[in-house]
Amino acid sequence: MANTATTRPVPFGAVAILNVVTFFSNTFGNALASYNADRNRKDLSALSNRLLDDIGLMPGDIQTTTRRVTLLH
Repeated sequence: MANTATTRPVPFGAVAILNVVTFFSNTFGNALASYNADRNRKDLSALSNRLLDDIGLMPGDIQTTTRRVTLLH
């Protein structure tokens, strides 16, 4: 298969539409990640120290863990 260079221009407005869609996609994704992190933080905070110890967490680790998990997604 040969590589050929095309010189056709991008359709008018295609780049602008892509930027708008990307913006809303990123905004929605960030809002959803923030909501999930808050929900996880709330759920983990409701657990007793014994249950937290069973899953390998300390009460002071909840904030850091939820932030780290949010950054991974």
